[in-house]
Amino acid sequence: MKQCTLIFPLNEQWEILLGMKKRWFGMGKWNGLWWKKEPHETIEASAVREIAEESGIIITENQLAFHWTIQFIFQWKEDWNQIVYIYSIPNYQWEEPIETEEMNPKWFSIHDIPFDSMWEDDPFWLPRMLQGETILSEAIFDENGKLAEWRDL
Repeated sequence: MKQCTLIFPLNEQWEILLGMKKRWFGMGKWNGLWWKKEPHETIEASAVREIAEESGIIITENQLAFHWTIQFIFQWKEDWNQIVYIYSIPNYQWEEPIETEEMNPKWFSIHDIPFDSMWEDDPFWLPRMLQGETILSEAIFDENGKLAEWRDL
């Protein structure tokens, strides 16, 4: 199963940085900054590389706060199955993110997260993550790309 990272910068104005995915997996959805880990990388190094590639934000591993692990199961396409390690960057206050080929980043109030334009599982865990919970969960998607099952493990 692929290992991936998902990163959510959070600023002092109670905002969360999401990116509109512009191509490939998740295209047209708001999401955290995401991609797969390369074989030679640690999960944290992957997160640092990925946030720079997708938003131009340069951070170090010690700025990451680990929150959640989700196993994503795609019943019709096993090569999409992945374990995602979810991090935030608390109190982010450095450079503004830039649009890249992969994503168009935008700040949202944590009280106005666009769940209707995100993956169907996000409402199950993102509010809990923002409240400080840490847990292992599983999201199973059916052949139509719809959430078939959500559970905490």
